[in-house]
Amino acid sequence: MFQILLIIIYLVFINLGLSDSLLGSAWPSMYPDFDVPISYAGIISMLISIGTISASLLSHRLNRKFGTGKIIFFCISTTAIALFGFSISNNFLLMCLWAIPYGFGAGSGDASLNNYVTLHYKSRHVSWLHCMWSIGATIGPYIMGYTLTSGHSWSLGYRYVGMIQISLVAILFFSLPLWNRKDRKTESHAELKNQDEIISHTLSLRETIKITGAKEAMLRFFCYCALEATTGLWASSYLTLHKGVPADQAAGFAGVFYIGITVGRALNGFLTLKFTDDQMISLGQSFIGIGILAVFFAPHEIVSLIGLIIIGLGCAPIFPSIIHSTPARFGTDKSSALIGIQMASANLGSLLMPPIFGLIAKHINVAWLPVYLLALLVLMIKMHLSLKKKTS
Repeated sequence: MFQILLIIIYLVFINLGLSDSLLGSAWPSMYPDFDVPISYAGIISMLISIGTISASLLSHRLNRKFGTGKIIFFCISTTAIALFGFSISNNFLLMCLWAIPYGFGAGSGDASLNNYVTLHYKSRHVSWLHCMWSIGATIGPYIMGYTLTSGHSWSLGYRYVGMIQISLVAILFFSLPLWNRKDRKTESHAELKNQDEIISHTLSLRETIKITGAKEAMLRFFCYCALEATTGLWASSYLTLHKGVPADQAAGFAGVFYIGITVGRALNGFLTLKFTDDQMISLGQSFIGIGILAVFFAPHEIVSLIGLIIIGLGCAPIFPSIIHSTPARFGTDKSSALIGIQMASANLGSLLMPPIFGLIAKHINVAWLPVYLLALLVLMIKMHLSLKKKTS
């Protein structure tokens, strides 16, 4: 039963990736139907992020009240409804309204599931879990692309993914007893003395932030996701405008960054058998630094391509290792609250920092991208070292 539940968890994360990647692939066909500027995709994306951040901050309270199984069931159900809402929207305002539950469903499931897997499974499964998200994020645009090239509307693409989500909702409904078993064995953190400790009350946001090392943990995650999102959004523009790489070729180069993350997370599952979470994070930070320098000093476009792959490989272990190390660093009784605020901080980094670099690119020069990424990396390393010192 334990392994059946793990398979279901993998399916959930594939589905989260499916829904997360649809807007970008569908928007070129959507915005003419709504008669809005192409830049309005940022408004919908921001509303989704607001829903996700809100859900992450509430995840600890919701998780303690309802349990992980019910939260995941609610998450996928809400996302499925929002997907169908997108598919029937005939104006931009309706899309904006549906974006809030769209993001809230994804955020509540993401934080709760990360905490659950961290507590009950070994580190390799956390890496593979996020690899499943990457696979889903890769499949989503292909579903939308197939729909559009077949002569159908973008709305049908959302409906297809919505139907996949509905199928998962049915599976989750019948799997609820598996989540609630009190005699479940765990593969991870079983040796911790406070494995079964129950705190007397739900930690508030203020109480959570006051925990020693919490601010450093939040800022570290903020920097990581800011770096990942900024690289993904601006690498292609940097290569085209500064390095002179043709636009179509630069788009492909930017794609290998995500391939590096996906492949890296698949490989990291095996590396965790030998290395600790902190070692994996440090290794990833080293790779990111090497990759940024390779892109910055690249004498030829092939070196830029290799540099982006190295950055992707460096990013791969950091997210899952941060999540998996949380119970051991702060205690299993606080892990739900800490993972919730870290996920909120991560989404805030993804939301704010890429647009800020957009202002730098517009008013100064896109050539500053490697410097911007290095600054985020240095701050992330500083917060990581400070966190290790405070929670050693």
